Amino acid sequence: MTYEGDPVGRLRIMAAAIPGAGVVEEVLPTPLEEVWAVMSDLEGEFGRFQPDMRTVRILRLTGDRVEALARSKYGLRAHFHGVLRPGWCWLQSRFLIIGMAAAPEPGGGTRVALTGGVRVPGRAAIVPLGARRELRLAMARLTDRVGGG
Repeated sequence: MTYEGDPVGRLRIMAAAIPGAGVVEEVLPTPLEEVWAVMSDLEGEFGRFQPDMRTVRILRLTGDRVEALARSKYGLRAHFHGVLRPGWCWLQSRFLIIGMAAAPEPGGGTRVALTGGVRVPGRAAIVPLGARRELRLAMARLTDRVGGG
């Protein structure tokens, strides 16, 4: 059996399966196409709204599979593997998880959800310290970027 809910519902399910993970959601008045154009631009816009990311370079994109190198504002590097498709992005490195989803909101606008943080080494778990604050900051920056505020 498979579940074919919208990307935001899928992100909630993924985050619920990861100890320590939280989800920050917001409804933006901006159309999905405009919001996702910013969220999915990993090499350009992503570092502008994600508080910890300075740069991301896509190494390989095959269908919806992506491999990327990221550098944080603190100089740390991460080698991500994941999935990038319309309304959905899930990236994992050895020490980080990033999840983003967007779906049209009934009545107009776009529902956006973010999850992620620092992974507990060797486990599918998030270190909860500061993760929720970083997600809220990313959402505020995204909202400012796409004209939702």
